Amino acid sequence: MEVKATARYIHMSPRKVRLVIDVIRGLKVNEARSQLHVMKKAAAEPVMKLLNSAIANAEHNFSLNASELYVKQIFADGGPTLGRWRARAFGRAAPIRKRTTHIAIVLDERLMKTSDNSSTASLTS
Repeated sequence: MEVKATARYIHMSPRKVRLVIDVIRGLKVNEARSQLHVMKKAAAEPVMKLLNSAIANAEHNFSLNASELYVKQIFADGGPTLGRWRARAFGRAAPIRKRTTHIAIVLDERLMKTSDNSSTASLTS
């Protein structure tokens, strides 16, 4: 069962957040937590908070075991950009873009594969 969580309007560039989320994509949640804990990036903090929120959703809303969950999908999209101006020489102005990010995560259960010999087709020549 898929469990979703989102964090919106994070005051950080999506480009910087994608560096962090690319590391944890596909990992088990315990491994992802440990990776985020030691990562020296400012984006690791909101991503860790979002991961913990998704795990809490799984445990509370769907009664899933956290040790069986993994990060199925995670992506960071750009949110609205605040436009600011900075004074420059000769009375000119230069734009400052204060970017925001929307982060979404999808967790899923990693189920044990059962070996079913009857479903595998053997080729005979």
